[in-house]
Amino acid sequence: MFERHYLGAYWGPRRETALECARRAELFFHLLARCDPMFAQWYRGGRGFPRELPGYPVRSDAEEWEQLFLRGRNRTDVGKNVIEDLGFTEHVWNAKKVRTRVQLHCGEYSPWGSGNTCLLYPPEEGPGREQLLRAPLMTAVLSSVATAWDPDFAMVSSTDMVDLIEKRNREVRVGWLTYLSRRLGRVPPLPAPVRIEPVGELGWLLILSSEAMTASNPEHVAFTARVRELLDRAGLIERPEPGPADG
Repeated sequence: MFERHYLGAYWGPRRETALECARRAELFFHLLARCDPMFAQWYRGGRGFPRELPGYPVRSDAEEWEQLFLRGRNRTDVGKNVIEDLGFTEHVWNAKKVRTRVQLHCGEYSPWGSGNTCLLYPPEEGPGREQLLRAPLMTAVLSSVATAWDPDFAMVSSTDMVDLIEKRNREVRVGWLTYLSRRLGRVPPLPAPVRIEPVGELGWLLILSSEAMTASNPEHVAFTARVRELLDRAGLIERPEPGPADG
């Protein structure tokens, strides 16, 4: 049974300029490239790119990303005026067909927006998918996301597993791999074989298994639910309603 795994990182209202977001993107893609050569080059859409390429090549530097974010601002339907507090969006990929995709939404500071996110989708087939869905590489990727974007939380899971584990519409999601910011609170003792690793001074990485966990495996579901319950008792799962951004 095929399950669509993804990495999702989420954080609340944070007022940042296009340049500040671009500096985070520069660090993010630099760290990704260090994880594996498959992440060395990224592409974006647009008219007129050479058809032998996956898209327009994107330079992983702040100057390039600032321009992309400025082009990716949300605008009103009438008049196409920039909606400043909804931040910036961009979508890139690393290959023509069997690709990893990254969707970024950052700089949003409206308490009524959809929230800031970094989403990474592995290929749906092929050796690249198998390679990426291994604990050592995906742990490094998740650590890169946490280091660059400083989210409130992030996780690697399948959409089917999220549907089974999530109890409320708005909560911290727990996956096969989970990142929790120190802002959320203290991580309680968790049962073996969970490993807890620090991500600098930012937070903790929880590794529930050395293999990708799936919703089709009842043991995986039960163990993920148990960890979620322990984190919930420690006050780490419920997310407060967002208020105005700082700054």
